[in-house]
Amino acid sequence: MSELPDEPSGAPPEELSTVAPRLRDLRRRSGLTLETAARLVGLSAAHLSRLETGRRQPSLPMLLALARTYGTTVSDLLGETAPERDPIVRAGRTEPSRAGGWTYWTVGGAGRAMQALRVHVPQRAQGELVRVHPGEEWLYVLDGRLRLTLGAAVHVLDPGDAAHFDSLTPHRIAAASPRGTELLFVHTLLQSGAADLCLGDDARRRGL
Repeated sequence: MSELPDEPSGAPPEELSTVAPRLRDLRRRSGLTLETAARLVGLSAAHLSRLETGRRQPSLPMLLALARTYGTTVSDLLGETAPERDPIVRAGRTEPSRAGGWTYWTVGGAGRAMQALRVHVPQRAQGELVRVHPGEEWLYVLDGRLRLTLGAAVHVLDPGDAAHFDSLTPHRIAAASPRGTELLFVHTLLQSGAADLCLGDDARRRGL
């Protein structure tokens, strides 16, 4: 099992500066040891420790995996203060954030069972990362073309195309346009004993 990719070490960008202490607090509130949480997310315990102490910066896929494990949202991990249970998300209040080459905007409310994001995926970013985790995902292509791998099947989605699938199906998302792909992305937030797996080249060669 290969680890989720992350950002280079060094001074963290401002939007990630609050992540480290929140990761530690959320893990402890969930009653998980460092080793157990790392296994669920698909990291080594040493790697998760570096994230919790701010010595490494998480990528967006890693933030999503951590949010699922702790039953929260990426915006909560980042310490964003969107009003809880506010049903309206105004365009002027959604500031872009960046992690692992992906740019994303939170377009859903806090404290919900689903997380909604608008995401820009640059070409080649995370293209080889295969993910498996409990829950469901839905996406809708706004601009550009998207290459979505579900199990052994590869689908190319154009603007206006959508996909809705069980996240236990090994899946990979990659931009199929030189300028990248913009999409709406919704996933369920589930805390589960099942491991959140990230499978690398070995699994890809086996046809996953």
